[in-house]
Amino acid sequence: MLSKLRDPSEKTLAVLLLAPAFLLLLMIVVYPIGKLIYNSLYAVDKNGAFLGLQNYIDVVQDPLFWNATKNTLLITLITVPGALIAGLALAMLANLPFKRKWPVRLSLLLPWALPLSFAGLIFAWFFHTEYGVVNDVMNRLGLQDEPTSWLLKPNWAFAAICLTVIWKTSSFMALILLAGLQMIPKSLYEAAEVDGASRWQQFWQITIPMLMPSIVVALIFRTITALQTFDIPYTMTRGGPGEATETLAMLIHKYTIDYSDISFGATLAVFMFVISLFVTGFYLKQIGKNAA
Repeated sequence: MLSKLRDPSEKTLAVLLLAPAFLLLLMIVVYPIGKLIYNSLYAVDKNGAFLGLQNYIDVVQDPLFWNATKNTLLITLITVPGALIAGLALAMLANLPFKRKWPVRLSLLLPWALPLSFAGLIFAWFFHTEYGVVNDVMNRLGLQDEPTSWLLKPNWAFAAICLTVIWKTSSFMALILLAGLQMIPKSLYEAAEVDGASRWQQFWQITIPMLMPSIVVALIFRTITALQTFDIPYTMTRGGPGEATETLAMLIHKYTIDYSDISFGATLAVFMFVISLFVTGFYLKQIGKNAA
């Protein structure tokens, strides 16, 4: 026995090395998920009675859940491609052969480093009806006769939130894509120029294919965070007007904190976890196809 401990086999050594990581995974991933599912099945905030699937039935029948899910998916479908396009443009700009690149790259870091709630407050002021910069600029350009109530009309409020999210998250996408751009060998572009390929052809036939792994990674991270959107719409509109901009994360906050219904809030969180898991699985499946 002592000899095995002194000179462990490869299998034993692998188990010993992976054990701390496995225990950490149990503590920070498996246990919280298990606790979440447990809270959704029991009335933990009342008498602790077993509820079974009653909360799940109530969630499916709750119109607020479907409204919040619709808003969350719309924000995801709008902001993820928008942030990808803006991030790719910023990454290519930062990758240009400037003599001094640090001002451009610093400008990429600032939106990413800014707290989400702070960004929401800044843009809430930008879109303010009376004192906002957006209305002031539009008035000076003669584009409107009266100030637009950006955050008081459902469609305009939703558009303002999406623009804010794209501005905030495009820098994160740009940082990932910039790292991918710098990994592309310059010899490929030199060979393409010798063959007479235009810049547009180089972009579609070299840049995009070589950048695809970085794009997929950026999409995975951005999509998961988009499905969990909370801070920006909460600070800008509180989910209003009405529930026009309320997301699934905001609905979970409402039931858990405002209504003190921990069990129902946990059930909503389980649904959001399943949606995130499904989207992540879809991306990973696409990665597997590309790798094959």
